[in-house]
Amino acid sequence: MYRISKQFAFSASHQLMGVPEGHPCSRLHGHNYIVEIELSGETLNEAGFVRDYLELGDLKKYIDNVLDHRHLNEVLGDEMVTAERLAKHLFDWSFVRWPEVTAMRISETPKTWAEYRP
Repeated sequence: MYRISKQFAFSASHQLMGVPEGHPCSRLHGHNYIVEIELSGETLNEAGFVRDYLELGDLKKYIDNVLDHRHLNEVLGDEMVTAERLAKHLFDWSFVRWPEVTAMRISETPKTWAEYRP
């Protein structure tokens, strides 16, 4: 199995409404997110790639135009915009375009990662 990944970054705010009172994430706050997409394949295409990294530019455009410097609760229409749900959202968006997508990872801080892998 061949596996490739690529990272993207953006900054955005969110607020978690379903956490206990006093939880720091219940306040409006922001993160410098890192998005990592993973694609896998048992074979390579004619050029020797799982998928050409240049084709993943559409994900960068989506992140830059829709998510970057936005309030994610408004963009995604969800009161619980967690890293886990953001990973699922971006996985679903990407899988429609590239069926080789096998996972999406999101980092909100340098020490935390959430992953969606069906």
